[in-house]
Amino acid sequence: MALQDLQVGFLFSSTGSYELVARSMLNGALLAAEEVNASGLGLRIEPAICNPGGDLSQYSAHASALLKRNIRHVVGCYTSSARKEVIPLFEKHDALLWYPSHYEGFESSSNVVYTGAAPNQHVLPLVEYLLAHHGHRAFCVGSNYIWAWENNRILRESVTARGGSVLAERYFAVGETDFDQAIEAIIAARPSFVFLTLIGTSAYQFFRAFRAACRARGIDQAREIPVASCSLSEPELEAIGDEAVDGHLSSSVYFCSIQSAENLRFLGAYQARFTEGPTASADAEASYNAVWLLARSAAAAGTDDPRAIKAHLVHQQLNAPQGKVWIDEPTFHAYLTPRIGRSNRAAKFDLVSEARAPVQPDPYLVHNSGRFEAAPFPMLRLVS
Repeated sequence: MALQDLQVGFLFSSTGSYELVARSMLNGALLAAEEVNASGLGLRIEPAICNPGGDLSQYSAHASALLKRNIRHVVGCYTSSARKEVIPLFEKHDALLWYPSHYEGFESSSNVVYTGAAPNQHVLPLVEYLLAHHGHRAFCVGSNYIWAWENNRILRESVTARGGSVLAERYFAVGETDFDQAIEAIIAARPSFVFLTLIGTSAYQFFRAFRAACRARGIDQAREIPVASCSLSEPELEAIGDEAVDGHLSSSVYFCSIQSAENLRFLGAYQARFTEGPTASADAEASYNAVWLLARSAAAAGTDDPRAIKAHLVHQQLNAPQGKVWIDEPTFHAYLTPRIGRSNRAAKFDLVSEARAPVQPDPYLVHNSGRFEAAPFPMLRLVS
């Protein structure tokens, strides 16, 4: 029997300290649902929208409520803390979480489909670019949770394996905006670059404060101590403000500046539908892709059963805004195209690096273990 209606939960914090990105993600998911419903695909998506408000404890409450309504597919979560909070519920109810955000990897769940970038698709390309163009001395500043911890670990291992060093790591609570002490430490250390894993309002304030502190000392921050991130996106550039918006590096699989027919169509539809913003982002595109992949797989399966949908999912390929996207059967992560952009004064990104083709996801860095090969063996001495 053909599936006609598919209830899908949308679990995004459209309020809270990282609401700009989360609202763009919700917008991307809603746009895809509306396009699916008008496409003649043979099914209609019925969104059930939940807003945890950036409160970690609310993610489980909302996810549980959706699952108790027999909603078997949920597109959502931005932070890794939120994702890890709800995965046990999806495993318990044998439902699928469609996770549409870049993340730190080192995770495997048969109840999650990952449409955002894995570490070999954003962290490692950024490391290669930074070492080749900016130097070998890193200073890490991040929000105090797994996203920053793991990405800093990957960067630290990659940089030291190539003869570089991480001068320091500083962590702050999500939503923290006082970075004066850390900024003084950065300026004193004069690293080759800052690797930033702060999120939301914390990141925006850091960019403003760091640029102001450097300017007061006559330092050309963008040129002398560039800030590099794996999460900075277009709506966040607008939030940073004119005085500090330019010269930042971001490693991603999607930027609005991609000049393809599919991306121009996507941006036109997005901007027409969401006139009040926020601007599209990489995570909005990943949410859009997740909904389309789910819809196509459900239409092919004729059921909302997660196992049947996963069986059809691995045969789907999207002409997505970023380019070709499909799911890797062993990992249920997506093939995506790594890119690096540099922000400009128009709050957009100029592309400075781009992979030639979509890259196979490697969430555990099994196939990218070469980052360790140059690491020296530790010198040990007998102490007893």
